[in-house]
Amino acid sequence: MMLSPEDISALVITLKLAVLTTLILLLLTTPLAWWMARTRWRYRYLLEAVVALPLVLPPTVLGFYLLVMLGAHGPVGKFMTAIGGQPLAFTFAGLVIGSVIYSLPFVVQPLQNAFAAVGPRPLEVAATLRASPLDRFFTVAVPLAQPGFVTAAVLGFAHTLGEFGVVLMIGGNIPGETRVASIAIYDHVENLDYLHAHWLAGILIAVSFVLLAVVYGFNRRFRLLQS
Repeated sequence: MMLSPEDISALVITLKLAVLTTLILLLLTTPLAWWMARTRWRYRYLLEAVVALPLVLPPTVLGFYLLVMLGAHGPVGKFMTAIGGQPLAFTFAGLVIGSVIYSLPFVVQPLQNAFAAVGPRPLEVAATLRASPLDRFFTVAVPLAQPGFVTAAVLGFAHTLGEFGVVLMIGGNIPGETRVASIAIYDHVENLDYLHAHWLAGILIAVSFVLLAVVYGFNRRFRLLQS
């Protein structure tokens, strides 16, 4: 086999991390994106800047501060210790937290743009039919924003697949626990084991290409159905 058991383990951890991160982000950011798309709060741009920070911050900077917060001497680490748990640094749970924060803008921004594109008219029509705000959201806004949900899910998933700096800082390189595919590739290159590095990198490239092709294909089909 061209993949060692350690490489397969790294791929499984990577996929598990990407799936969990994407699901958590979709749950957490959908109401946030809806509010950001519709609010007239004059300081909305400050919140948008905070959400977009992971796009411009070096991953090691974000990973460093997460390590400080989640480590044994950080506020979150001390809280976990006080309730009988363990610090989240160098654990899979810590990887999930870091990935959620690092991939946040890749999920929020497509959803916000999709909700903004819905416009007020369909919601106003639904309101005249006595649909409640919750009904208008789930029966009007969400179906019309389907391309945004698909784009957000795929970008969040694909972005998590390729994380390196953040996961290395917050999770380290623990086989079977926090060693993800990107770190495994780095280890192979460092050891001049280019064959295994090629195989792992090729798998990530193939998965990313398929995901992006799904996004573009779905969005094209959605536009054709709407026209």
